[in-house]
Amino acid sequence: MRRKRIYLTTAIPYVNAEPHLGHALELVQADSLARQRRLRGDEVRLLTGTDDNSLKNVLAAEAAGVATAELVKRNAARFADLQRSLQLTFDDFIRTSTDPRHQPAVDRLWRACEAAGDLYRSVYEGLYCVGCEQFYEPDELVAGLCPEHETAPERVAEENWFFRLSRYGDRLADLITGGRLRILPEFHARDVLRFIGLGLRDFSVSRSRERARGWGMSVPGDPTQVIYVWWDALGNYISALDYGTDGQAYRRWWLEADERVHVIGKGILRFHAVYWPAMLLSAGEPPPTSILVHEYLTANGRRLSKSLGNTIDPAATAELFGADAVRWWLLREVQPAADTDFTSERLVACADADLANALGNLVNRTVTMVHGYRGGRVPAGGAGPLADRLGRLSAEVDAALESFDFRTAVGVVMNAVDAANRLVNRTRPWELARTGRSAELEAVLAALVDACRTVACELSPFVPGLAGRIAHQLGDGGVELPQAEAVFPRLGPAHGGELHGPQQARLATAMPGKAQSSSGSPSKTGPEGSRLAPSPARGSASTA
Repeated sequence: MRRKRIYLTTAIPYVNAEPHLGHALELVQADSLARQRRLRGDEVRLLTGTDDNSLKNVLAAEAAGVATAELVKRNAARFADLQRSLQLTFDDFIRTSTDPRHQPAVDRLWRACEAAGDLYRSVYEGLYCVGCEQFYEPDELVAGLCPEHETAPERVAEENWFFRLSRYGDRLADLITGGRLRILPEFHARDVLRFIGLGLRDFSVSRSRERARGWGMSVPGDPTQVIYVWWDALGNYISALDYGTDGQAYRRWWLEADERVHVIGKGILRFHAVYWPAMLLSAGEPPPTSILVHEYLTANGRRLSKSLGNTIDPAATAELFGADAVRWWLLREVQPAADTDFTSERLVACADADLANALGNLVNRTVTMVHGYRGGRVPAGGAGPLADRLGRLSAEVDAALESFDFRTAVGVVMNAVDAANRLVNRTRPWELARTGRSAELEAVLAALVDACRTVACELSPFVPGLAGRIAHQLGDGGVELPQAEAVFPRLGPAHGGELHGPQQARLATAMPGKAQSSSGSPSKTGPEGSRLAPSPARGSASTA
């Protein structure tokens, strides 16, 4: 197959506070996709970064009594450091307030839309949530509160710039229905099409410099206005490619890419599936090809949120349990079409059952038997009893990830692990050795080594540290195996999933203000309860 060129991005989060586990979910998903496509031989560029030019960052700095630039720099560093904590392989990290590539690109995008006749000044009035950096209609509120942040929005009225979104409804619908813009899972695409079908209204794309507290990028040619944070932030996907100077990276990774893929949370779907493609169409640039949408992580049924104060520190959690355990839980347990509740006990139980017991035990006893019965040398083997299953494994993983379904992708790998463990239990190699059935014994041992090596390869995008330890335990492809060592020791005590006292105490630093419970059940919010995030401004704009 032809080698593909894939540009893969995450959303860029506000840096009004430090990262939480919900940010880790998106980063791990995107990293796993990038690793998997590299494993298959594709060219991949993975981008992440931080959204610095936000009013909520200004307000957080004021509350902390520090300069906005200082707060933004400090928190952005915590997001960047997740590369180490979570074993991420992003190729680029952009900060929208300081990266020299960003402002020229945002200015160019603005000028292109202006030249197309899609920007005009008007007056609006609406209910604005600073936490979301967007406007709400009254019927979109819950008991008068923002449904995302559970705070009352403020009424704002001012004159600024609008974008003619109303021009692009038909073209956006054609992109989605024609498959040129995939939105997965598919129920989110239906949500977007329903929203477009209601009729698109122009939206505000600037703020007064006064209300922005002087923080942010000036509107080209209008220093009294600051570019709206979402217009600014969405531009990072192309500003990181030197769009501002029409650089080679933009041609290579956007114009000439086979796939332009955004990985985002469901709360910002409308910005990415409606506003962003429309902005690109206006500017005469190609839209993304895929938008992959994940649900929320919750704690005791409430969405993890910096604003709600129930965050979980991903770096501290990874330090306590290991990056592999955190990555595994995020990929194995998080549902593709519903919110998922996190507890430390669930993470421990999942890692112990899959990585320590099923997989770790398989690798350990395979290596132990090769040493015990064949002096540590891997027997030669042809098509063994697991060959058919192992031969299908890559295609099954690829099919699951093509549908943005990580649970199924890692699940089919664990099915192969289970099949290998059943082979051990069924053939009883120790009995084959005792009764002198050498040919059968060698076939089984060769099949088990092959299974462990194949599993390690297929797991490398998901749990790279563990996969590397397994590959080393299996001799890195050679015929001589090192002595058996545990590749993933159990996290919990032998009798079950409850944490030891010291573990629980250390976890409290990762989950401030939150009591952990193992008795809760995952949230039931699913496709039938999904919604698009409200528009950034749907006020009383007049036509130009």
